[in-house]
Amino acid sequence: MSIQVKGVTKLYGIQKALDNISFEVKSGEIVAFLGPNGAGKSTMMKIITGFIPASEGTVSVNGTEVSSSNIEIRKEIGYLPENNPLYPEMYVREYLSFTASLYRMGTGSKQAIEKVISLTGLAPEQNKKIGALSKGYRQRVGLAQALIHNPNILILDEATTGLDPNQIVEIRNLIRDAGKEKTILLSTHIMQEVEAICDRIIIIDKGKIVANENKENIYSRISHPTQIVSVEFDKQADESSLAALPGVIRAEAKDGMKWIVEATGKDDIRPALFAFAVASGMTVLSLHKEESNLEEIFRHLTGG
Repeated sequence: MSIQVKGVTKLYGIQKALDNISFEVKSGEIVAFLGPNGAGKSTMMKIITGFIPASEGTVSVNGTEVSSSNIEIRKEIGYLPENNPLYPEMYVREYLSFTASLYRMGTGSKQAIEKVISLTGLAPEQNKKIGALSKGYRQRVGLAQALIHNPNILILDEATTGLDPNQIVEIRNLIRDAGKEKTILLSTHIMQEVEAICDRIIIIDKGKIVANENKENIYSRISHPTQIVSVEFDKQADESSLAALPGVIRAEAKDGMKWIVEATGKDDIRPALFAFAVASGMTVLSLHKEESNLEEIFRHLTGG
């Protein structure tokens, strides 16, 4: 199922939260919806899911307009809101059963509950009250309620908030697998997540779309994308030799034997740093890519 957003504007009094937004998410796509805090991401997602109306414009799912009264269309959408509102006094299974009843799943609810508990890794905590769960497990409960009715469309607002690195990888894999069968619009501040699972990237700033590109094409939005790497050697490196490596535009000494190296070009600079260390009779003690090109593009397009 596809999502079509046409000319959507949202006003709160005289303030424009969204300004004439138009885009499409095609069936089977995983699309990242990015922007700074306050850019209008959550507002747009609430309009898509029918929770709030647009002041102007329309949102359609497969050509049928979404509204708060269009229950059949809303059944096709699974939504995880940014703040993940839950009932802390309810048990996990009780809450999922309650959610299934809202979708009138009937005899299929028991099987659906078992499936989403397995999918989201809730099994160890399934018999606890939601209020007793860690933030990461509460986020999993939110994902489970979004998935329980097997919707064709998933709207996920900061899906991995509060998760530890292992949990992030698990949920990322879950989203990637779901994307094989579902249409997904995903809001996140984790650029590695976007690069790992998304097909297309939409960036919004101050209520307007500033980029809408396939992942492979968005890097053309800045003329000279760079990569920044922190590296630590076991000996003092020669600054001029380090700065002379192909593509390097900055080599800055930090504490001890640590350096910050900035380079241009699409080729990863890290293999060249390893080769430089070997040729100089040094050992690389640590090597970390500080930021991705996507982070630089995000800052460039949103004034960061």
